[in-house]
Formats: sequence, C-alpha cells, structure tokens
Amino acid sequence: MKDLAYLNKFFVKYRWHLIPGILFVVISNIFSVLPAQVIRIAFDLVTENIGVYQLFSGFNRQSMVYEIFGSSLLLFGVLVLALSLIRGLFLFFMRQTIILMSRHIEYDLKNEIYSHYQDLSLAFYRRHNTGDLMNRVTEDVSRVRMYLGPGIMYALNTVVLFTMAIIFMLMVNVRLAIFSILPMPILAVMIYYVNNIINFRSEKIQERLSALSSFVQENFSGIRIMKSYVREGSVRAKFALESDDYKTHSMALAKVQAAFYPLVLLLVGVSNVITVFIGGIEVMKGNITPGNIAEFLVYLNLLTFPVMALGWVTSLIQRAAASQKRINEFLDTRPEIISPDTPKRVINGRIEFKNVSFTYPDTGIQALKNVSFTANPGEMVAIIGRTGSGKSTIANLLLRMYDTTGGEILIDNEPVKQLNLEGYRSQIGVVPQEVFLFSDTIANNIAFSADVLNMPIVEQAAKDAAVYNNIIELEKGFETLIGERGVTLSGGQKQRVSIARAIVKHPQILIFDDCLSAVDTRTEEEILQNLGHIMQGKTNIIIAHRISTIKNADKILVIDNGEIIEQGDHDYLMQRKRTYFELYEKQLLEEEEVPGN
Repeated sequence: MKDLAYLNKFFVKYRWHLIPGILFVVISNIFSVLPAQVIRIAFDLVTENIGVYQLFSGFNRQSMVYEIFGSSLLLFGVLVLALSLIRGLFLFFMRQTIILMSRHIEYDLKNEIYSHYQDLSLAFYRRHNTGDLMNRVTEDVSRVRMYLGPGIMYALNTVVLFTMAIIFMLMVNVRLAIFSILPMPILAVMIYYVNNIINFRSEKIQERLSALSSFVQENFSGIRIMKSYVREGSVRAKFALESDDYKTHSMALAKVQAAFYPLVLLLVGVSNVITVFIGGIEVMKGNITPGNIAEFLVYLNLLTFPVMALGWVTSLIQRAAASQKRINEFLDTRPEIISPDTPKRVINGRIEFKNVSFTYPDTGIQALKNVSFTANPGEMVAIIGRTGSGKSTIANLLLRMYDTTGGEILIDNEPVKQLNLEGYRSQIGVVPQEVFLFSDTIANNIAFSADVLNMPIVEQAAKDAAVYNNIIELEKGFETLIGERGVTLSGGQKQRVSIARAIVKHPQILIFDDCLSAVDTRTEEEILQNLGHIMQGKTNIIIAHRISTIKNADKILVIDNGEIIEQGDHDYLMQRKRTYFELYEKQLLEEEEVPGN
C-alpha cells in the first residue's frame, strides 16, 4: 500500500463523497441482513401454523386460521420486498458517492500526469517511448480507478456485511456458525489464486492482441512494398503464426474460467449442505428452530459474493499498486530544464554563444565543442555541415530544450537560463527538421501558436510560405483536414505549412532547422525573399545542407564534429577555398550530373 499512499490526498479532497459512501455501505448492509430474520420468523410461523391448522381440522375456525396464516405470509413477503427496495436505494447512493469519487480522482490524476509530462524536458522524451507514456496515463490510471471505486466499495461492503452476518450467526448458534463458514476461507484463497492466474493470462492475451494489431497495421501501411516484393504468402504465414499464438493464450484463459465457476458453486453447495446437516442435528437437540436453518442459508448466500469479491479486490489492489508505482516513477521525475521565477520580457533577438559545449546525457556523445558565434537582430546566420555535425543541437540549445554542459548562451547579453522560459519561447518561431502536423484543419495547424484563429493573418502566412495556392486548390481549402485520416500532403507542402506556422506569430527569432530540403529551388528562393521582408530587424538562424539556401546569409558557420571550422559570408568562404568551397563544388557537380541520369 506504500505506492497507493500517494492517492491519500485525493481521499481528503473528496472526503464528502467518501464519508457518505461509507455510511451508505453500512446502511445498505443493515437492510441486507434484516430479511434473513424476517424469513426466520416466517419459516417458524409456517411450522407453528401447520400444527394449529391441523388441530382445527373439521372445525369452522380452520378457514379463519388459514386466512390469518395467508395474510401473515403476504405481510412478510411485502416486508422482505420493501427491505430489498430500501437496500437497493442505498446501494444506488453508495455507487453515486464512491464510484463518482473514483471518476473525479481519475480525472484529477490524468490531468496531473499530463500537466507533469508537459513540464518534463526533451531528454525525458528521448529516454521513454510514446507508447509507455500513453499507457501510464490511460491503462495504469484505469487500474488505479478500479481500486479507488469498485475496489474500495466492495472491500468495505465485504468487511461490513461479513461482520454483521457472522455476529448474527454466532448469536443464534456458535457451533452451526463455525461449521457453516468452514468452506468460505478455502473459497477466498482459491478465488485469490485463480484471479491472479486469470489476470496474468489476460495480460498475456492483451500483449498478443497488441502485437497482432501492430503486425496488421504495419503490413497494411506498407502494402505497396509488400506487393512490390511479392511477399503476400510470407506475410500471410507470419500472420497465421501471430494469430495462432493469440488463440493459444485465449484458449488457456477459457479453460481456467470454465473450471473456476463450477468450483465456486461446488464450495457454496458444500457450505449449504453442512448448514442443513448440522442445523438439523441442532433442531433435534432443541437448540435452534427450523427457521434458524433458513436464516443461516440466507446469510451464507449473502456472504458468497463478498467472499468471491475478496479475492478479486485483493487482485485489484495488487494491480493498482503496480500501476501507481509506475505512475509515481514519472511523477517523481524532475524536469532538467526549470524556468526561473522571473517576469516575462520582450527580447530584441541578439544571440551569443560563448565557448558552448554539449554532451547528450543519455548517450554520452559530445555534440558541440567550444562553439562561439554572435547573431544580431536583422542578421541571417546560416549553419551548414555534414549529417551529425551538431547543427540541430545548436537549435535545441537555443530553444533551451537542453542546458549547455560548458560555456553559456546569452540572449540580449543575459544568460538564457535567467529568462522566463514561457515568455522567451513565445517569441521564437521554429521549423523543425522533422515536420509534424496535427490531425486538424490546415488553418488550425498554421494558427497553432495563436490564441484565436485570425484567417487574414493565416492566409498571409500561407502566402509568405509559398503554400497559399496549393491550399486553395484543395476542395475545402483551409478547412481541409490533414494528418492520419485527412488528405496526404506532399513533403514540400508539409514543410511550407510548418513554415507558415512559425512565421504567423511574427517571432523575434526564427529558426529554420533544415526545413527546405523538400522544396524546389524556385519556391525556396520565393520563401527566403518573403522572409527578408518579414524578419527585418529580427534574427534568422537557418540550418541547411544546400548551399543555395544560405549563400545570401550575412554570416555562414561551417560546423564539423561539433566545432566551427569556418565562418564568414559566401564570398569570403569561397575565396578561402577550404571546407565550404569543397561542399559548394561537390553540390555543383551533383546538380550538373542529375540531367544526365
């Protein structure tokens, strides 16, 4: 229960759901055991009145005895029905308080986890896969909710009902009570172990089902490749193996479930037989009445479900504890990047890297070594280099997705670590190397950084990103849904929508992280010309592979193995005839060879 102790704060918060819920559990169980005593009185009344009825055989009073007897039984029947209805009403109140509390806590817990996820740094997301993050906020929280709702409710119900029933049974006859409940502990232990087996096998089935679904999804997504290589037969055979594995686990679970319920009914039946046998002996001794046997049978049937629930609840608590432990691991994770408690302020956009070094914490790879450069407002600074040279790392450090491991980054002569992070990032526009568009309309994707959708501004951003004409040619224009279930845009169109999203808020610093690779040179030139007008007096950082993209930049940084090996404008670097010149010559040769291919 140590891991589940984290949830105690929610019990305090929703105590006015929990306390009435406990009260309703007690009241509902009082009305659960009362019918047993009514049935005992009715049963004894039947026994006594049969003798009286036979005594008045042949007399007129016999019909009067019959009428009184019938009226009494009807009264007892109505009383049992009324008690059951009252019990049902309080059971409804019990669920409306405890189950409702569990849903409120589920809502709070999901929001708390999601909010904490947003506070965590980029390094955290590099260490954990998306499926695991999703599983903790969905499946694990659902298991915790089962403990908070049904688990607590049935645990309370079991304890209260068991206590009341045992007390009443002992008050009637201690010997009969002991013999009657003998099979119950065996039933509880059996249910506990069988439930663990069922849960284990159910999880295995879920794993196999997940693997089967992933296999099918992957193959349907790659159907073109599969058909091109004529691999239908091989894939069909693999699917049959996956499906057979799923069937094997499902059959194993079905066998356990098939044997489980007959065993439960057998033990309940044994308990009833013992009650009738021992009870009969006690009746012959004159210790109890026949009505007490009927009363005991009602108590035993009342206890059957709570005893069955005991094993189930124990299993629920175990699973919830395991899930809450997984949730706590993430909630206890502290973000590496923490925003200082300083007011937001407007930045001019002067960037200075002073001997910046950076090593990725998870891999130990040193991405940057003593990098120093300055970018002033109104300048376009370009960064070029081979794959893996550290270009994107500069963008990540500039956004403060990571903190430097050496040196410092200054924004307007102030360390970036001292800036309010939300205020700072809100003034930066970034177009990442890997374009990501949400499953939403094109308009909402472009206006993602804005609080309200302003269509004239969105349309102008689309024009500046040279994607406006492509959008209006679509049937629904800016209202076209894109993403998994929407229209599939080309790589270049996706990049330009992403560019429009970055420039729509007119940022003070704009970072292009190799985001023009899928755009033709003519469109690229149009976009860069538009940016020249938009970003006047603002800072541009362009990371690229193509020299054609950056040759008009005010300053070009050539980076290799995490170090700046050259810097200057295009003409200066060409005159030096070193790495930049070699890259230019190589790209020029490649462009000349393309028509011949």
